[in-house]
Amino acid sequence: MTAGPIKVLAFDTFGTVTDWHTGVSGVLAGVFPELDSSELARAWRRRYPPAMAEVEAGERPWTLLDDLQRETLVDVLAEAYDVVATDQQLDEAVHAWHVIPAWPDVSDALRRLKQKYTICALSNGNVALLNEMAKASDLPWDVIGGSDLWRHYKPARETYLGIVDLLQVQPHEAMMVATHATDLAAARGFGLQTAYVERPREWGPETKVAEPSGLNAFNVGGIDELATALGC
Repeated sequence: MTAGPIKVLAFDTFGTVTDWHTGVSGVLAGVFPELDSSELARAWRRRYPPAMAEVEAGERPWTLLDDLQRETLVDVLAEAYDVVATDQQLDEAVHAWHVIPAWPDVSDALRRLKQKYTICALSNGNVALLNEMAKASDLPWDVIGGSDLWRHYKPARETYLGIVDLLQVQPHEAMMVATHATDLAAARGFGLQTAYVERPREWGPETKVAEPSGLNAFNVGGIDELATALGC
């Protein structure tokens, strides 16, 4: 059950709305054909949370996700594969995150939800990245909440309360929708309602442990199920 009327649905993008493993590994297979593209994609994905944490801890100045991704890819290639990439290879690889495909249930479900709620991306991606992603995967956002709007990364309070302030609603009138329990726990801590979306194939061949919780207003197997649960 929800704690009250919802006006805004804020969606995590990487993993919840889009299938980053398929998209990124597919591009990496073309850029670095001699490497295991799935393994590289997963190793690379694991590097950017610590990089964002350095920004949030004040250990380095504000840095766009695109730039963090480029730095961490250089590190992974050097440390795990002894590979030095060209600028063109790095450009192509980093751009993969801009055009990763949406999960099959997403686009139509967002259009259903949009009829009743304000729907927005709330992501650690920057606005330009998320705008390109939306065009590539037909994501009909009302608002794109990129990290560069607040110059902070989730799970910082500035992100969750930033989208609430931007849309002039109270925290309890917004619902964070994500496949990551840590994202949802942080959102609840700042007063937002939460919905968990199970994405068992987020990490490709790796087993992903499901993390539903009774603390969430909804625990669903897709955005289409959420739309149905919300009467859309």
